[in-house]
Amino acid sequence: MAHNESFTTEEIAQLLKVSKLTVYDLIKKGELKAFRVGRQMRVDVKELENYKTRGQEVKSVQGVKTGSSGKEAIHQVVISGQDVSLDILARQIEAKTNEIRPLRSYAGSLDSLIAMYLGKADIVSTHLLDGDTLEYNLPYIRKMLVSQSFVVIHMLEREAGLYVAKGNPHDLQAWKDFAKPGIKLINRETGAGARVLLDEQLRLNSISRNQVNGYDNIQTSHLGVASAVANGRADVGIGIEQPAKVANIDFIPLITESYDLVILKNEANKHLIDNVTEILNNKEFKEELQSLGYGVERTGKVVYEQ
Repeated sequence: MAHNESFTTEEIAQLLKVSKLTVYDLIKKGELKAFRVGRQMRVDVKELENYKTRGQEVKSVQGVKTGSSGKEAIHQVVISGQDVSLDILARQIEAKTNEIRPLRSYAGSLDSLIAMYLGKADIVSTHLLDGDTLEYNLPYIRKMLVSQSFVVIHMLEREAGLYVAKGNPHDLQAWKDFAKPGIKLINRETGAGARVLLDEQLRLNSISRNQVNGYDNIQTSHLGVASAVANGRADVGIGIEQPAKVANIDFIPLITESYDLVILKNEANKHLIDNVTEILNNKEFKEELQSLGYGVERTGKVVYEQ
């Protein structure tokens, strides 16, 4: 094996038989040394071999670390969520300070909250609809992080709805239309906000998932769902507007989502919260989000603190 070979985080997860979030946690804690190529983190094969030889166990360590020289090491933070706005945020954090190093994890909203609860993520994004209250995010966050202190900061608003073929041949206009016979769905993975949205709407409209053809057919991104509809492998999917434009299909908006960030409140994260809040309230940052079609009227506002 060549000494200059390197692995992606996904390949490392497969080799070690752990989740990608565990790999990010190892990188975050300095137990695996990684380098960045564009948006991607990579690990040299020699570094992986050294890690396996050391046989280190994953320990629960968070926050700013102190190096052997006595100086504070870089605070590595995992930003978990799938929206492109989080990539923009990561770049802004990296440009703003040398003290914080962002690492990106592309997990769904529920999985991201679970990762935060387990100490494997520092900033998580959520767009989770509670069907009983029609409130976004807080009902889930409060239950998941019941024993933690945290802050919820509004990131953006975006339209969510149905992906359908050009011309909407099945005339799908509302959530109740999932009960129509002969409709084939392409779904999102368990833990994704779009999956939660669909499940809640099926429940509210008294539609059993067993009635929905294709409920167990899964794609792990909005673009993957949109592409399945564009290719004729499904009649409908759930997602946000931009991927529909990329896939050249029609989009039927049904709900405005509140996309929020969650950060744990502790001494190590004080500087991180200040930086994120400042970036979100920056005019140029908001303009970049607006150029993507997102609503920014409340961007940077603290939604809730505990």
